Amino acid sequence: MLIKKYKYPEGIAELEYRDDFAVRGLHYDIEKGLLLKLDSFLQIQLGTVYRGLHPVPNEEVLRTYKNRIIPIAYVESQHKNAHKDGPHRQKMVQLADLFSVPEMGLLCNVTEYFIRNHIDYHPEILFRDVKNSVQMCHPIMHSMVCNNVHEYLEPNKDISNFLKRLIATGKKMFLVTNSPFHFVDKGMKYLVGDEWKEYFDVVVVQARKPKFFTDESRPLRIYDEKQQTQLWDRVTKLEKGVIYLEGTVKQLQDMTGWRGHQVLYFGDHPYSDLADVTLEHGWRTGAIIKELTHEIETLNHRKFKENANWLQMLTALIEDHQDYDGPEVQAQLEEWMAERDKIRNDIKHVFNPQFGSVFRTYHNPTYFSRRLFRFADIYMSSITNLLYYSTTHTFYPRRGVMPHEYISYFM
Repeated sequence: MLIKKYKYPEGIAELEYRDDFAVRGLHYDIEKGLLLKLDSFLQIQLGTVYRGLHPVPNEEVLRTYKNRIIPIAYVESQHKNAHKDGPHRQKMVQLADLFSVPEMGLLCNVTEYFIRNHIDYHPEILFRDVKNSVQMCHPIMHSMVCNNVHEYLEPNKDISNFLKRLIATGKKMFLVTNSPFHFVDKGMKYLVGDEWKEYFDVVVVQARKPKFFTDESRPLRIYDEKQQTQLWDRVTKLEKGVIYLEGTVKQLQDMTGWRGHQVLYFGDHPYSDLADVTLEHGWRTGAIIKELTHEIETLNHRKFKENANWLQMLTALIEDHQDYDGPEVQAQLEEWMAERDKIRNDIKHVFNPQFGSVFRTYHNPTYFSRRLFRFADIYMSSITNLLYYSTTHTFYPRRGVMPHEYISYFM
């Protein structure tokens, strides 16, 4: 798309995609052309700022941003009049869905190509072109997957078992997806079986989330499977076995009566899937975060546990001895600090050499984690993980220890 539509150099077709380069939840500075990782307090994690495929030195990062903390108006300007030019124009974007990982790979690959070949480019134009190209590739991707479903989807008999279990306990289920019907139908037949529609009381395709959750007056349409077209009939009730498209969550709630905490809605995008339904409609939400499998496996490595435990002890030693005077004490503190820095980087590298964990920046949660915890009541790597629990199981929040509670809590 970049070559054919936007006339980019044909040499970029030879670039190799690195599937281990980026992680989900990073921010891309549209004005400066930098990919970086922020923690929940909007602090830049030094060592994770990249221009192209190469890290930017910490000194240059601090000169560029004047501070390790980026103002919230700069980070979240996309939520405030981002469609307009002027002081609130979008400056930084977070890449938070699964499509964003190859999108970041393409951004950085092409940037690297321009830098190495001394080609002048505008970071914002590159960002817009890549974003538009990725969006235009969706129909191509749909066609490729439909023609070779077994190459792209993993069979999982637990999915149908899970759905049958919910039906047996009287649960109502609905499916709301942005994908077109032919794509959904092909995938669901492969995963669940030809009668997959029998599992769901309502099916809505081409929903155009998040507009499905925010618009109030977009008509719900009926999709004719045989003619592969949409009908003009007014929809006044929702029927099982009928495929609907577009519409709004208001219509879904009004016609079904499913509201508030009655509803548990799952999605894989913490923002476009979950934010509006939890903040505006009070639904319960569950996030499907595929990366959890890799993260949990890494956390359970013996070496990782040893490093994490020693890091905690080392930090406590530094904190407890930092107020003592004398050259020997200072020498020891410097030695501990150097060892602490090394262990922190070792722990980061085991998740991803460039950016570390999706969920942490050293000690703090990432900005992605902060938003995930705000919009999702529970999160998991696969919806079938819930088979380990009864359908009446309640997940209670854990009591976290605040800094002022630490001493009294553990005495």
